[in-house]
Amino acid sequence: MPTVPFKTVRGRKVRVGVLGAGAWAKFAHIPGFKRDDRCELVAIADPLIEKAQEFAAEFNIPNVYGSHEELIARADIDLIDVCTPSATHTELSWAALKAGKHVLCEKPVAYDYKETLRAAAFARAQGLKTKLGFTFRYSPAMQYMKALIDQGYVGKPFIFNGYEQNSQWLDPQNPLRQVDHTADQSVIQVSSLEGYGAPIMDLGHLFMGSRFEQVVGTMKNFIPDRVVRATGKMMRMNIDDGDIFIGEFASGAIGSIQTSFVTVGNYPGLEARVYGSEGALICRLVEENGVAETLKGAKADQVEFRDIAIPQEFYPPGGSARESWRSLFYANLVSSFITEILSDGPENEGNFEDGAHVQELINAVEQSFRERRWISIPLEA
Repeated sequence: MPTVPFKTVRGRKVRVGVLGAGAWAKFAHIPGFKRDDRCELVAIADPLIEKAQEFAAEFNIPNVYGSHEELIARADIDLIDVCTPSATHTELSWAALKAGKHVLCEKPVAYDYKETLRAAAFARAQGLKTKLGFTFRYSPAMQYMKALIDQGYVGKPFIFNGYEQNSQWLDPQNPLRQVDHTADQSVIQVSSLEGYGAPIMDLGHLFMGSRFEQVVGTMKNFIPDRVVRATGKMMRMNIDDGDIFIGEFASGAIGSIQTSFVTVGNYPGLEARVYGSEGALICRLVEENGVAETLKGAKADQVEFRDIAIPQEFYPPGGSARESWRSLFYANLVSSFITEILSDGPENEGNFEDGAHVQELINAVEQSFRERRWISIPLEA
């Protein structure tokens, strides 16, 4: 099969269209694009056109649309940023890819991992690049941790421990968002496992250089009644607000992951640990005392963990450890994607294929819980 050249942008800036005018677009996506002088924000669209107009005025975006289709139809846009509610991600990502655009999409692309794999294959065949909103793999500390692992700091990786949790919904009066309040509440529904778990699963795959191939896990509903944003009412919500699974990687390593949004702690609430034959690394992305990330390391001959300074080269221009984690991490994500789009090569990390493998892992853990047994990956078609 002939190799399809990647669609690159030569001699000009990457032209970007943003779909969605919500809080995450305002505090992470749009500031990330504004920070990179290799790209240009051309248009924004939202069905609530007043919100899109507000963002356009605030961020100096020249074109505003009340429908996503109008924006995607523009021939002069290179990159579509899908920053809309989860239920729309599949349709909008496909529309953008079929229009010949590179696509950045918040997670998940689709709840069925096979659909995400199909989109990834289509993008490759068209010479397009994709990226998932795996924000935390782009924190300066996580980027440096990956570099240290690649340099052999831990030796051969043996064990991965991952946590993504904070107390965002410990208070049942804090309205739940992006949940299906019409689902059958006699059966526990996936929530934290997918909404919170995806980024730490992605980091597990990234740091261990391997994917989980066997998992067993459990999900739990600790707070049964909650206010739901869609209705504004207190409702029975049988969702997993806490979960844990363990597993074996294809490489022979082992790992555990815990996610929850009823565990006391601050945003963003993520921790990744890697233990190996030569040393260990612990990275925490938790906003404490004005600092959102820390990295510690220990070696076999120096077992006490010590702080590791993060080199400035891992920060975006003007970035520092005291910047908001939202803009800090996402600036690196945007920079990564713009670099990949401008490249002549196949470079493309954190793409739709990586997202599909994470979604398959989520599906496997859910199946393990429901069937009360170990599940092998890849899943059967």
